[in-house]
Amino acid sequence: MNKILKIAILFLAVATVAACGKSKKVSSPSTTKKEAEKVKVMELTNQRIAKQLELSTTLEGYETMNISPSITGHIEHIYVEVGSRVSKGAMLVRMDQTQLNTTRINLASTKTELDRVTALKSSGSISEQIYDQTKAGYDQLVETERFQEENTFVKAQFSGVISAKNYEDGEMYTGAPILTLTQISRLKALINIPESYFPLVKQGMKVNVYSDIYPDKVFPATIEIVYPTIDPASHTFQAKLSIPNSGEKIRPGMYVRTTLALGEIDAIVVPYQSVLKLTGSNDRYVFVEDGGTARRVAVTLGQRFDDQIEIIPVTPGDIKEGDRLIVVGQARLVDGSPLEITE
Repeated sequence: MNKILKIAILFLAVATVAACGKSKKVSSPSTTKKEAEKVKVMELTNQRIAKQLELSTTLEGYETMNISPSITGHIEHIYVEVGSRVSKGAMLVRMDQTQLNTTRINLASTKTELDRVTALKSSGSISEQIYDQTKAGYDQLVETERFQEENTFVKAQFSGVISAKNYEDGEMYTGAPILTLTQISRLKALINIPESYFPLVKQGMKVNVYSDIYPDKVFPATIEIVYPTIDPASHTFQAKLSIPNSGEKIRPGMYVRTTLALGEIDAIVVPYQSVLKLTGSNDRYVFVEDGGTARRVAVTLGQRFDDQIEIIPVTPGDIKEGDRLIVVGQARLVDGSPLEITE
């Protein structure tokens, strides 16, 4: 009996192990499918707009000159102070005159020698070579005197105002500018314009300049130079403005805004909220639907019309008429996110 019981228990154990073995499943790695983001889109179309481009810039004196003589030595006298208004040709600085006086003594002596040699040459008493050497020495001293005189008695090259003074009378001039002369009756400014407007901006175009200090005043300006190259990093080009300033209301260093009337153009205008901003920078971008996924496109902002904004792709051709712009749900997206388009 005990033997039969033992056999039954053994049979039951074997059957249990077999059943457990059959019930055990081999797991296989599962593929997790990323859930599609629900978004709304709008089809982009070109719109005809009256283009008026607004840019910001900082004013500069039309001419700025650092007064830095080409000879070193003590400064005998500075004739002006910061804020002094000077006319072209006015005396600004008198440097130590030792070098100039020495050159003038040598020049007078050489002039006497040249007169003597000239007389001897006329009578045939000296060779042409001696005369040429004496004449060359004299001409060299004349040029040296002119150079030293310009750098000893330093004069204003244009009318303006003294905007900086770095030395006092009697100090040793070491190379840093003694003064800075700035023209303020005429100003200039450089503006950076998106490359897509390059064909529209021409030399001689009229531009309006505005300052928040004078909210009711318009300062007319002219595009004097359109620079011929495009900055590959910012995809902008520069234009130089010439701004008459006879009343001297605006000054170098002021922050101003400019507007360029560029006529009517075809542009892509989208809802302002569809444009996203990269955290920590001023870079802007949008998402378009591309084959069921989101494609991120870097853009710059153009003219704003209430709740609409003109966008310009940083890389030409990245966004165009017929593309489907994501206008709802774009904040949740990353480049390549799968999409579910809803009405």
